[in-house]
Order: sequence, then C-alpha cells, then structure tokens
Amino acid sequence: MIKGLLFDYGGTIDTNGRHWANVIWEAYQAVGIMLTYEQFLEAYTFGEKSLAINPIIKPHHIFSEVLHLKIQQQFLYLKLDADFESKIAAIVGHCMKLVLSTVENAKKSLDVLADRYPMVLVSNFYGNIQSVLTDLGLIGYFNDIVESAVVGVRKPNPAIYQLGVDRIGLDAAACVVIGDSFKKDIIPAKEVGCKTIWLNVDGIEEDLVLAGNGSADIQIDDFGALPKALQKMSNAFSL
Repeated sequence: MIKGLLFDYGGTIDTNGRHWANVIWEAYQAVGIMLTYEQFLEAYTFGEKSLAINPIIKPHHIFSEVLHLKIQQQFLYLKLDADFESKIAAIVGHCMKLVLSTVENAKKSLDVLADRYPMVLVSNFYGNIQSVLTDLGLIGYFNDIVESAVVGVRKPNPAIYQLGVDRIGLDAAACVVIGDSFKKDIIPAKEVGCKTIWLNVDGIEEDLVLAGNGSADIQIDDFGALPKALQKMSNAFSL
C-alpha cells in the first residue's frame, strides 16, 4: 500500500523530465551562441563541478539567480566575453519561461497528491532549495526537505533516500520515489526498498543505458500523468 511520496526536484518538477543540460543547450541555440554540443557539455560539466565545490550559490538565491550563476561559470570556461551579461540574461530568460510554465502545470498534480499523501523532497542542491521553492510557490507542498548540501550526502548515494524515508516516517516499501534520473533517483530508491516512478522524457544517454539493465515500477512521460500512475500502482499492489 502506498502511504508516502518522495520527489526529486531538478529535472522532475521544474522541467517535466527534461535534463537541465538539454534545456540550457536549447537556450544557447535560441540566443545565437555558436558552439558545438560537445563544447557546451564540457562547459556545463565544468560549471556544475564549480558550483558544487565552491560556495558561489548562497542560501538566499532564487532559481533565476542560480541559473545566472550556472551560465556565468559556463561562459568563463568557454571564454565568452563579448556581450557577456546580456547573453546570460537572455539564456536565463529563455529557461525561466519554461520553468514558470512547467511549475504551474506541476502544481495541478501536486494539489491532488498533497491531499492524499505526505510528501518529502529529496534533492541534490546548493543549500538554497528553500528559497527556490518559496519563490516558485512550491514550499507548502512538502512536509520536509532533504537537501544534499545540508545533509552532506548526494545522489546517487542511496543514503540520501533513506534519509527521506526516515523523514516521512514510513517503511520504505510504502513509499514511492518520483524522479527523472534513472541513475540518481530510480536505482538508489530501489536499493533503499522504495517503489519507483521514472519520469522519462528527455534525459541523458547514461540513464538510457542504465535503464536497459533494470526498470522502474512505472514509467511516465509527463508529470501530469502522476496521479493516475499512482492510482494504477496502488491498485496493482492491493491485489
């Protein structure tokens, strides 16, 4: 029987299953920055590592500011200095248009699910997820938050999902993990003993390869399909 839900945030709630590398790459193209996808991925990886290692993002930063700092690190790696700030602002604006629309749609499902289940967010983030969720009007949906920068454990370490299970106060077998990353969400959630729903829309090749060697309990291609997927799962496990 399903009694509680554990949600990933980035790539799940804010982009409806689209990996953030793909979203930002699309924005680069939209604003006319000329480089190869391989060059972009190098810069993206550099930026993610830089933000994870250095205290660049502060607890008060909202998501548009996080994106600005991400792109800024990428530009530094690429040595893009012509029209620096205006290009970054254009990329951030392109991405935030998607985020705001996607989050509003996600709230329709979260409204339904929050009436049925306790919900905990489990996220690899920079210590500012509370500010991000508050700014986007999402903070009230979650009974608790497990953030990697706060607890000192990052996905795909299954210990971070065990913390989520502990926070929700239920047996792992009664919890469902919803996430877009097979490597960082589905595999560690299964190791802890949770049921899983994989939001598989526009991920990265590594996830698709890993998924070939295992499976989530249910796979969906739209966050809006989540309430029906959970009902289907409940019915299956109650038989």
